[in-house]
Amino acid sequence: MRRIFFLLITVIMMTNCTQPATDGAIQKSVVSADAIESTIKALIEKHPDADAERISRGVKHTASLWWPADGTNDDFIEYCKKHFIPNEKEREAFFNSVSTHIETLYGHFNQIALGLQRPIHVDMGEILPIDAAFGAYSAGAHLQNDLFDNKIAFYITLNFPYYSLDEKEELGKSWDRRDWAYARLGDLFTSRTPASIIQNYSRVSTDSEMYISQYNIQAGKLLTDENRTIFPEDMVLLSHWNLRDELKANYPLGESGLEKQMMIYEVMKHIIRQTIPEQVINNPEYKWAPYSNTLYQNGEEIEVTPEPDTRYQQIINNFQALKAMDAYSPLDTYIRRNFEGSMEIAQPEVEELFIEFLSSDVLKEIGHLISERLGRPLQPFDIWYDGFKARGAIGEDELSAVTRRLYPDAEAFENDMTNLLVKLGYQRERANYIAEKITVDAARGSGHAWGAAMRGQNSYLRTRIPADGMDYKGYNIAMHELGHNVEQTISLYDVDYYMLNGVPNTAFTEALAFMYQKRDLDLLGMPSTDPREEALQTLDLIWASYEIMGVSLLDMRVWKWLYENPTATATQLKEAVITLATDIWNNFYAPVYGINDQPILAIYSHMISYPLYLSAYAYGNIIEFQLEEYIQNRSFADETDRMFMLGRLTPNHWMRQAVGADIDIQPMLNAGREALRLFN
Repeated sequence: MRRIFFLLITVIMMTNCTQPATDGAIQKSVVSADAIESTIKALIEKHPDADAERISRGVKHTASLWWPADGTNDDFIEYCKKHFIPNEKEREAFFNSVSTHIETLYGHFNQIALGLQRPIHVDMGEILPIDAAFGAYSAGAHLQNDLFDNKIAFYITLNFPYYSLDEKEELGKSWDRRDWAYARLGDLFTSRTPASIIQNYSRVSTDSEMYISQYNIQAGKLLTDENRTIFPEDMVLLSHWNLRDELKANYPLGESGLEKQMMIYEVMKHIIRQTIPEQVINNPEYKWAPYSNTLYQNGEEIEVTPEPDTRYQQIINNFQALKAMDAYSPLDTYIRRNFEGSMEIAQPEVEELFIEFLSSDVLKEIGHLISERLGRPLQPFDIWYDGFKARGAIGEDELSAVTRRLYPDAEAFENDMTNLLVKLGYQRERANYIAEKITVDAARGSGHAWGAAMRGQNSYLRTRIPADGMDYKGYNIAMHELGHNVEQTISLYDVDYYMLNGVPNTAFTEALAFMYQKRDLDLLGMPSTDPREEALQTLDLIWASYEIMGVSLLDMRVWKWLYENPTATATQLKEAVITLATDIWNNFYAPVYGINDQPILAIYSHMISYPLYLSAYAYGNIIEFQLEEYIQNRSFADETDRMFMLGRLTPNHWMRQAVGADIDIQPMLNAGREALRLFN
């Protein structure tokens, strides 16, 4: 998962127009229409050779952000006259200087956040209360307000106008790289969100991350109804990531694997329904029989204390913290800010695309093929069927023996990254250039990639590494995060303008992460020898997209429900989530699985600690397929370098320049139909 400190900045910057007065009321701009028009007229008369449209846009946008404390109408007029830059050479010099200063600010605030949250994200022993307090602190919370107070923000808004998404889509067709960079600077200040609201969200978000990062299930303490343990005694699985990955790992084991999978799903249902004993979460002192929900301590049965809907209270906490920003935004919900603002794709468009995919007849055919390959009817947890991958036929113990030998600790993986990149097609000098900008840590949670925010800094790759070395789960996650880190490096260090650093949205970094992750066995020297490998990879991607689009649909509908029920309790939310998850299952999964009323889509931990992030994975799968299709007979290293040097254009402009097409699900579905013919 991509984890960047300034991800929040994107959401905040999509808000504008209001700020609280000293009495707590929401405040509006005080610049009159007459003052705006007279300012525009005066600037056009004073600078007849300047772009009149740029003058008009800059003045109007700056006026929308000008509050009583900033000065009177006359002060506004004089400020604009003094600070408007008519000369394009001077404007370019101003842009270059601002870019350097913004990189300095973002880079150092990112470094502070990285350091303060290190005890929370990295396995360094017990998290002390003071670690949690510092981890929740956002040193950059006041940055935006400060830049308005000292009027730097107005200097930028006046000279670098803001363009809406629709305008970027249309005007961007004729923009050059500098035009795009100028437009991204224009995106920088569209809000004046109070620092207290930003700080509160930082605290709530960190609390949620800590809750999830410590949600471990002691698999070795799980009991069957016959009081047997079926997992290794020391196995500890983080929800939901490691539970899911352990479930995947058991497909090659036949009946014994199925028994473990059934138990894991039983655990998941308890987590979703909050019937899981609070005592067993992150605690090895108890044995638990999930089927009967019976709890034992020192061989004696004891009373179960269910987790008190904490899971759903975390969602409510995030909702309330993000909803507090709504009053400051023309994108008046977090849903709109996340999609139209951050993803730059409207939420109804995303939902419509997912429903189109989930309704495809191809899914029923693939489901039938999976059932045949398993030799049994589909079970709900087969949304994670792993048998299309090359590793589907290799036991995880065998794979883990290899990865533990190669990577006994984080340092060993870090030292091998250059070699991994060379195997992917990079020249050694280029591979070393990228690898030396990535640092590897042992993660407390499932793992993530934390990007740099200024040149000269490293990005961080984090994955779980037990004391006996990196197991296959950790290695597979590490390869995913390496894809993120490579993107983070290329799109920062090798992009021509700092204001274009990054990718259009997180789906694009997920696409490259998936591309690295799927090559994990190739890099271990264990490639597939199946002549149908390409067809299998297509079916695997479609099945993975089927899973994540349903979960993403749930994520969106939960947030819609929250906005319709803003005072809901955690218990009410729990009931709503289960109902919504079941409805989505019955509409889009029951016709394929032949099983109704399953809540499995509600298990994802992202819903707790990364609000509305899941759609990025689904879009990432679509983008991944189109990128893979394009580079099929081209150099993987050269083409991914070229693509991710494009930086942060809008999604469709990026795709057109990368592969010559818009984002589209039909190529993937058409390839699925072709792949299925090989198995009929």
